[in-house]
Amino acid sequence: MTLNEILTNEELRRAEFPVTKGKIFLAHSGVCPLPRRVAQAMNDCANEGTLGDQEAFVMHRIDDARKTGAKLLNCQPDEVSLVGPTSLALSFVAAGLNFRRGDNVLIYHDDYPSNVYPWMALAARGVQVRLLNTRGLGAIRAIDVMGQVDENTRIVALASNHFISGYRLDHAAIGKFLRERGILFCLDAIQTLGAFPTTVEHVDFLAADAHKWLLGPCGAGIFYVRSEMQEKLNPPIYGWHNVRNPNFVAQEKIEFRSGAAKFEAGTHNLIGLIGLIAAMELALELGVENIAAELLRKRAWLVPALQAKGFAVLNAEPKPENASGITSFFQPGKDLAPLHKKLADAGVIASLRTDRKGRNYLRLAPHFYNTDAELQRVVELL
Repeated sequence: MTLNEILTNEELRRAEFPVTKGKIFLAHSGVCPLPRRVAQAMNDCANEGTLGDQEAFVMHRIDDARKTGAKLLNCQPDEVSLVGPTSLALSFVAAGLNFRRGDNVLIYHDDYPSNVYPWMALAARGVQVRLLNTRGLGAIRAIDVMGQVDENTRIVALASNHFISGYRLDHAAIGKFLRERGILFCLDAIQTLGAFPTTVEHVDFLAADAHKWLLGPCGAGIFYVRSEMQEKLNPPIYGWHNVRNPNFVAQEKIEFRSGAAKFEAGTHNLIGLIGLIAAMELALELGVENIAAELLRKRAWLVPALQAKGFAVLNAEPKPENASGITSFFQPGKDLAPLHKKLADAGVIASLRTDRKGRNYLRLAPHFYNTDAELQRVVELL
């Protein structure tokens, strides 16, 4: 299946993406609808689970999940841990690193809370939490990071793409700069994984759940830990799966398993895992680079169309490396909640988001399978 086949064959599009039968879904930066093949894989798994031990039908796919995740991230399978919610994986990093008093961490206070609170909590351990200054909402440039770290910075934790402004981080440039200075880099990649190439050559840790652009189920995700960091990061939770226990007999000494399994404390989310594999395979089949090009093409049409309607668009003229699939817009002094409801009543699913100052935005996040006709219809409704 190719993108062109999806966009030119309506019967195929509706079969593969059932949500298109009744809605124009433009909220993929929130919680996505499941493609048919992802839902079918999970359903098949659930049905097999009625025939006996659930694990017997799924455990052989653990390696498949790691290998597929490694293809997406361009890393080794043993660097991919199957830790679901992004919040959990990011908390593993914040709680599992050894910090010295006087160390500082650099974060962006207006990132999604999942990538803020775990780092703020470090203040109780004597770590200085620095809040990144930017020129605009989510507009984090490499130069901004370079100017706000110092010899005491232990780690920088940022999102690969801002969830409101749609400003996409040049994470490779930032990561390269930090690696040269011995500063760790943690990336919340949930807003790019499956939509834009998100590889980890210059990243130490990465977390992303599947339920946004990857088109997978909630609570199933991947957690990348660079091999050189696996011995230095100790998970704050302990269980039968990540601590060695031959024949399920608890030992006198706690010894973590090696590799990615070190961060998987207990039984896997088996049905979610199967959905995650199917979602990652779909992204790889279509080609993430192809998906990215299609998302940018859609955004290039949306921005001027919205501006022609009198709306102000965030990140309206980004550099190519800072553009994403998110298009958020507003009108100064106007509450967009009624417009959001109008769209919903017409079967258009968008997101309403509010910044720290109380201004609200309508956020459109179409995916590759949304058609030009759907976008034109949405703009007409505005």
